[in-house]
Amino acid sequence: MATFLYKLGRLAFRRRRYVALLWVALFVGAGVAASTAPAPPEDSFSMPGTESQKAFDLLEKRFPAASADGASARVVIRAPEGEKITSAEPKAEVEKMVAAIGKGSQVASVDNPYEAKTVSKDGTTAYASVTYKVISTELTDKSRDALTKATDATRDAGLTVETGGDAVMAEQEMGGTAELIGIAISAVVLVLTFGSLIAAGMPLLTAIIGVGIGISAIGALGSVLDLSGTTSTLAMMIGLAVGIDYALFIVSRYRAEIAEGRTPEDAAGRATGTAGSAVVFAGLTVVVALSGLAVVNIPILTKMGLAAAGTVVVAVLIALTMIPALLGFAGRKVLRRKDRKKPAGHIDPHAKPKLGTRWSRFVLRRPLAVLTVAVIGLGAVAVPATSLELGLPDEGSSAPDTTQRKAYDMLSESFGAGFNGPLMVTVSKDADVAGAAKTVGDKLAEVEGVVAVTPPVPNKAGDTAIMNVVPKTGPSDQQTEELVKTIRSDAGAIGADTDSEILVTGQTAMTIDFSQTLDDALIPYLALVVGLAFVLLMLVFRSILVPLKAALGFLLSVAAALGAVVAVFQWGWLADIVGVDQPGPIMSMMPIFMIGVVFGLAMDYEVFLVTRMREAYVHGSSPGESVVTGFTHGGRVVAAAAVIMISVFSGFIMENDDMIKMMGFGLAVAVLFDAFIVRMAIVPAVLALLGKSAWWLPRWLDKALPNVDVEGEKLHKSLGDTVTPGAETERELAPAGR
Repeated sequence: MATFLYKLGRLAFRRRRYVALLWVALFVGAGVAASTAPAPPEDSFSMPGTESQKAFDLLEKRFPAASADGASARVVIRAPEGEKITSAEPKAEVEKMVAAIGKGSQVASVDNPYEAKTVSKDGTTAYASVTYKVISTELTDKSRDALTKATDATRDAGLTVETGGDAVMAEQEMGGTAELIGIAISAVVLVLTFGSLIAAGMPLLTAIIGVGIGISAIGALGSVLDLSGTTSTLAMMIGLAVGIDYALFIVSRYRAEIAEGRTPEDAAGRATGTAGSAVVFAGLTVVVALSGLAVVNIPILTKMGLAAAGTVVVAVLIALTMIPALLGFAGRKVLRRKDRKKPAGHIDPHAKPKLGTRWSRFVLRRPLAVLTVAVIGLGAVAVPATSLELGLPDEGSSAPDTTQRKAYDMLSESFGAGFNGPLMVTVSKDADVAGAAKTVGDKLAEVEGVVAVTPPVPNKAGDTAIMNVVPKTGPSDQQTEELVKTIRSDAGAIGADTDSEILVTGQTAMTIDFSQTLDDALIPYLALVVGLAFVLLMLVFRSILVPLKAALGFLLSVAAALGAVVAVFQWGWLADIVGVDQPGPIMSMMPIFMIGVVFGLAMDYEVFLVTRMREAYVHGSSPGESVVTGFTHGGRVVAAAAVIMISVFSGFIMENDDMIKMMGFGLAVAVLFDAFIVRMAIVPAVLALLGKSAWWLPRWLDKALPNVDVEGEKLHKSLGDTVTPGAETERELAPAGR
């Protein structure tokens, strides 16, 4: 592979104008295609195989007018202090508001609280449930404004009115600020790393072009492949991350080759052949991690993963072709200004060793101590993860000053926490469902933890009825989950007695099923990702122990990151500093999301850092010297890439949305732990302790595995190199007098 990529790099260098024009044309073409393509479909959330989804599908067929999956709003009204909501004047205002809301063209139904008997026992508070014909993402601004206008008018009349539900527009939306902050910080880090504006600009330029092509392609193919607008969210984040990383790796290797006296064209070819090989396999591990989201069996996650994987493929292709082309335009200008004046191949014998060199030598002298401190430290941080509680954020975890949170609290105070998350129960029977549904309702009312059961409402055909079951506890409470399990376990016996089928659904049940689906998929997903990546890394490093170390180190960093997330967002440690309004369960998607994203980035660092070590070892360096070589040429680059990613993810911590804040914090600390503790401390310590055995591979397995030549052994032989990279590095880095 290294030989092929070497030729590809030189070809792109020589034909740089054509290569650059080709990528620009693709960028423009993809943009034009996206702008002229039909609008992408709206998000359609589904969970095949779950009871909640089965019930929703049933309601869609037999209760089409009920809009079971339509958006909903809950309007909570409280009378002025000392008055009753049932008094003539407040009642008139409430009924006026209900009538105004019901006039909306997208409104399917709105309950009058006095007719639906949704007035609190003390007579101070009432709530009206609004159901829309379309899902929340299809609600028009006109419909949202109509709801706001009606509630504002009632509020102006002296009543307290707050609204909740997915029909209520979130008060803060993501506007790309975090991405802009990330790009700005990336630019600063790249300039400090390279000391050249031209070298710093290449990774940013190619990353933006790659992400632009990927996102535009998703938009252009959205209507054909049923890709919604949110599908591109993960693609943008990952595409930007790996796009910068991959270009950074190749540009860094090019600068090292130029410093050793290569011609610009030869340096571009060698950089593409060696660092480019690492980029290919790093990209493959990311693609494996993202594509593996398909095992979760949630269509929207599968589409997000595959779309992001496609963007990673584009980033790899750009790094292998456009970067060498841009290097052809830049030549020696990628070097620092003072380095451009030095003769080609000049080595300063009195130069102070780089920080990466000094650190790696320190670890080689004390590997056991470094390994012990690093493992114990990460293990201690990971301890809170043993108390991990998964769930999805509800309006009770919203910021206290939001109308959603105020409505949630008002309902809990006046009616009970369970009114914020009622369960919807469907009863289906071939005929005469009304009698069976009444029996089911009576049985469910006797279940411990049920506060109330609404009268069943049959459809026109008389074969299906729906009723709401109000739990005693809130939607995110563990007892509510247990209640759902109890009802479902009792449904078989009750259904047999009434000759009917009973299903439990609703937003709360969907949330529980979603969390359970993700929980069940976690181990298979982890096994798939780590297993396939282990095979890929075995091909790259021709070793069993190095891939095993990489996988175990990754698991340790993810466990530590989850521990930090639990401590802050579930236990409330440092909550004021991070800005957590309400500690609670960890978002169900967090473990799988973190595994997929962090695994990809972690393997980037692993492949780039250890491939250089493997390259030096293959060309004659001792195990210790090869570790020093890897850190000398890769330590600074990996550190820069990690700082960029940490900065990008940390930007999301400033958002008000706790879910986004949690994702930003989790990914930032995961990259911090993996890059600076696992890759920078545990990896060299383990390699130092293993010595030559780190690169051991059974002969039979060595013959069975294809030799992809990532370290460039065949390439160096074909080029007639006589001085090994390891030897050059040691000569260059040896301090004066040693």
